Amino acid sequence: MPEPRRMQIGEVAERTGLSLRTIRYYGEMGLVEPSARSRGGFRLYTEEDVDRLNLIKRMKPLEFSLEETRELLESLDRLNSGEASSEEHKALSERLDAFEAAIAARCRALREQLAMAEEFAGRLREQRNQNNATT
Repeated sequence: MPEPRRMQIGEVAERTGLSLRTIRYYGEMGLVEPSARSRGGFRLYTEEDVDRLNLIKRMKPLEFSLEETRELLESLDRLNSGEASSEEHKALSERLDAFEAAIAARCRALREQLAMAEEFAGRLREQRNQNNATT
């Protein structure tokens, strides 16, 4: 099996839309570690690392804490390792179900906020149009 392509942090930042500082911070927090280091000590990342960073990026607007993000990533890692016992597999699957329910609830809340914002913008437009019509 060929060795995965490795990218320096600048390319990863471009691909994910995350800043170098954010990527380093996620590494410090143990959310995503570089897969390797170059001879010069530069962080090197794989496609799998980029996918992990994109997952973290998607969780942020849903207001998951770093601890919740870490818990989700650890659950996914453990499930994907193939080493979980059937009992552990069931518990991890239930944990992922809870995350899925939390995501759905947060999406509903965001849709409600968006609907209120659109309604508010519509009222402002109407007000502006009424004011323009009377002048």
